[in-house]
Amino acid sequence: MKKALIYASVASMIQQFNMKNVQLLQEMGYQVDVACNMENGSTISSDAIEKLRRELKEKDVEVYHIPIPRSVSKISDIWHSYKTTKELFKRNGYEIIHCHSPIGGLICRLAYRFTKKSKKGKMIYTAHGFHFFKGAPLRNWLLYYPIEKMCARFTDELVTINQEDYELAKKKMKARNISYVPGVGIDTGRFRDVEVDIKSKRDGMDIPTDALVLLSVGELNKNKNHEIVIKALAEVKEEKIHYVIVGKGVLHDYLKQLADSLGVSKQIHLLGYRADIPEMYKAADVCVFPSVREGLGLAAIEGMASGLPLIVSDNRGTRDYARHLDNAMVCKSDSVEDFVQAIRCLADKRNLRSSMGEKNAFIAEKYDISHIMPAMKEIYE
Repeated sequence: MKKALIYASVASMIQQFNMKNVQLLQEMGYQVDVACNMENGSTISSDAIEKLRRELKEKDVEVYHIPIPRSVSKISDIWHSYKTTKELFKRNGYEIIHCHSPIGGLICRLAYRFTKKSKKGKMIYTAHGFHFFKGAPLRNWLLYYPIEKMCARFTDELVTINQEDYELAKKKMKARNISYVPGVGIDTGRFRDVEVDIKSKRDGMDIPTDALVLLSVGELNKNKNHEIVIKALAEVKEEKIHYVIVGKGVLHDYLKQLADSLGVSKQIHLLGYRADIPEMYKAADVCVFPSVREGLGLAAIEGMASGLPLIVSDNRGTRDYARHLDNAMVCKSDSVEDFVQAIRCLADKRNLRSSMGEKNAFIAEKYDISHIMPAMKEIYE
């Protein structure tokens, strides 16, 4: 049987971005293996990782743990993962290898490039947002740009998920082929059609039914920029506006302390990992996506599919779908005042929230899995 490998840095990238790819490859007649760091670095809980293991096993997918680090500075860990990956390639003859993330993509492509095999498979790399982009720090260009440019030379298919990366790749990268696929795809119906008892859901979070609920979904790290919304909420000074953050990460305690110091702790709800994301969106009024950098922004697209208006930072990912005062309030990522004005505007204008939400539900259809999977099938073929 033909064999394919899905290779990513961490388990959460398999769960969030690749389960449909696994299914598609199996439908195409491939035996599918998965390789990633199954122990550290994920944005999902350990229970969710174990659930993922069981689900993959039920699908007859072989899982290989490779301790890929999340930092490019961990040279010894990268070297160990490189050698482990080479051994995997020596044992298994893959017709398709689909890798993800900057470090995972680097290790996978280098390991395959320097594994002696009589027959080479098709190397596919999905760039979930280059670390170098317009306005990125110089160090990102000095470090990540040469890496991606080098690895592109032995990439058969370079997949980009936003227009800025696509245009840059077409001009600067020497991959055999370069494609634009708008994200990994979501089941818009799962977010559009879900039913939820809003009062009960809000009661469970100790939020009044008549409150204005802002919701962010994402890892608690510096890039996700949740702190700017907390600071803005403190400036807005409206107790009936609550900010719910779903996700886990290293900044949990910092964000809690920040909310305490600004006197808004009763309005900030750090919920950690949740399995009921569609219901959470339906219980909210506004989707807030304040990231400094994003390849596209899956959480924002899920919010749109749920029929919510957006408050977003202006970055190369959100520029693909967010239009200021049309379907979103677009803010500078470092401007507390921009977020203050955005929150006040949507808090005061129910009709604007409604019209934005209707537009977003329509826009989200572009990112539905039904459009993405045919594009991926063509790439795999």
